[in-house]
Amino acid sequence: MTNSGLVVWNPYLGQTKWIQPRNSYHKWDRYALGYETNKNYSKVLRFFNNHDPNVNHRICEFEIYSNSSWKVLVDINLDWAISFNHRGLSLKGNTYWYARQKIDLDGPPPVIRDLPGFLLSFDFTTESFGPLLPLPFLAFFGDTVTLSSVREEQLAVLFQKSGVPGYTVKIWISTKIEPNAVSWGSSLFLAVDMKPLTGFRASSFFVDEEKNVAVVLDKDRSKSRNIAYIIGKNGYLKQVDLGESRNQFCYPLVCSYVPSSLQIQQPESLGNTLIY
Repeated sequence: MTNSGLVVWNPYLGQTKWIQPRNSYHKWDRYALGYETNKNYSKVLRFFNNHDPNVNHRICEFEIYSNSSWKVLVDINLDWAISFNHRGLSLKGNTYWYARQKIDLDGPPPVIRDLPGFLLSFDFTTESFGPLLPLPFLAFFGDTVTLSSVREEQLAVLFQKSGVPGYTVKIWISTKIEPNAVSWGSSLFLAVDMKPLTGFRASSFFVDEEKNVAVVLDKDRSKSRNIAYIIGKNGYLKQVDLGESRNQFCYPLVCSYVPSSLQIQQPESLGNTLIY
């Protein structure tokens, strides 16, 4: 992949660091940012796990950047797949994704609708993927599942069922989240009927636990404007126009952010750059 690069940025300090590839970057690369327990610098996970039509087989690459160099990861269990539109969530030094069981291209074709989703984690201390973790609901192909965080403490997940009736947006907040375990509260954080908004599909969100509200991003019906929907208890719903959408295929993205001064180490001649 030409004319591409990887940069890490700390918006709190306004500092950046460019990272050179071990060999080259790929347009379908996925990245995750985290840190090792009791270490004061960050790590970057890069992985590519996709079917390449140019060579007609699946290419799998996993490597991690730390101490100013890349290291290849081996013996990765590949019984899962992450859709490209599902972004990872960095929380307490680890990264989490909504994932699905990987389809075996050599076996009998499964019924995709019958393959449920789950939570997948990457532990930056052990530099390994964790076990498949349960969600507080059953999600299948076509359903909307989006992850967010509550400060730097808990994981929040939004679920909207596909098809009709698929109007209700439901949000859960974890009571415990670690790379190898998750627990969910006994009740929903929010459940809001979005029926007045025809075609509504959440692209990203964040929650205010103290005020019992969530801000969910999507587009308007014409797909020409970005909209923030503030939802709360007792059916509370308010729309805020965020302005024109320059690309109908690009949806608005909001991320929870906790200021951090974790470091990615650089060669001694360059000093240290602080990043998030």
